[in-house]
Amino acid sequence: MRIGIPTERKVDESRVALTPAAVHVLVQDGHAVAVERGAGHGSGFADEDYAAAGARLVDREEAWAAELVLKVKEPQPEEYRYLRSDLTLFCYLHLAADGALTQALRDAGTTAVALETVQRDDGALPLLQPMSEIAGRMAVQVGAHLLQSPCGGRGVLVGGVPGVPPAHVVVVGGGTVGRGAARIAAGLGARVTVLEVSPERLAALDELFQGRVETLASYPWTVGQAVASADLVVGAVLVPGARAPHVVTEAMVRAMRPGAVVVDVAVDQGGCVETCDHPTTHHDPTYVRYGVVHYAVANMPGAVPRTATEALANATLPYVRRLAALGWRRAAAADPALARGVNVARGAVTCRPVAEAFGLPYRPVAELL
Repeated sequence: MRIGIPTERKVDESRVALTPAAVHVLVQDGHAVAVERGAGHGSGFADEDYAAAGARLVDREEAWAAELVLKVKEPQPEEYRYLRSDLTLFCYLHLAADGALTQALRDAGTTAVALETVQRDDGALPLLQPMSEIAGRMAVQVGAHLLQSPCGGRGVLVGGVPGVPPAHVVVVGGGTVGRGAARIAAGLGARVTVLEVSPERLAALDELFQGRVETLASYPWTVGQAVASADLVVGAVLVPGARAPHVVTEAMVRAMRPGAVVVDVAVDQGGCVETCDHPTTHHDPTYVRYGVVHYAVANMPGAVPRTATEALANATLPYVRRLAALGWRRAAAADPALARGVNVARGAVTCRPVAEAFGLPYRPVAELL
């Protein structure tokens, strides 16, 4: 199969879909891999590295002309012209928060497989997990920095010092992002509270942290009480494929202390903090509302592209190999996890949460296989 890897066009996005080592595996499998010149530069991979791995170095148009295009983030509006009916696209899409891209994919007839909705029978999201791990850990690093007064924060040291209490870090959601955030916050010496709706997940968190982290069942009352006393709130709520619910309301944010910080990792799915109503960029990452510093960067792992690219390639390569060897229909028929990743195909929306987000007809992917 002809596989293309374009350079990412999203603002401040330096990741690349595959490492040279992963490209070499595909070439050894007998596929023709075309990498846009400069695609790996932001992650520290030179064009010569890809050439040595067996890839051809091409321009943007030729990279997009492949049968299977691999990206990290969703196509930007200037890339919609490359979408077509004989193309399979494999990347993070987050369509429930992007009506324009959903419509562009439908109009073009492109088959779009979203990394974030590839889901195993046990509910695990294997292609979202590595980026969630990174974003969760980054969230506390970012929040700790923003709490400094030159950044507009309360002037609080996350870990405190002897005789002075540490910061209160509230993590809303106990999945991969929340667990990573809680681990870093606790490691820095913060007082940490994690709110989660699942009793099983609360029990797992309690077992993991052995009393070093407070766990609370997530109800509007408990969320509001915790957020009001927080120095840093990390939004870590995920509903696979769907728009994130507003668990932290505008009223809750208004009740926070001036200089407190919100980091909403769920902003690429619409945000779980109501006042994080638009994504920001690494270049201009924050804004202040009701005296609270808001960080709403939608591609947080893009700030650590070397780590993120290697972690992502490790996770995606087995699925890429199946898509390349079998084509999307046979690969999806053979692997239910991959079938759940198909969001749009032949103009139909095949992911129910995306269809419901925009009031569009839903068609099960099984009908298209």
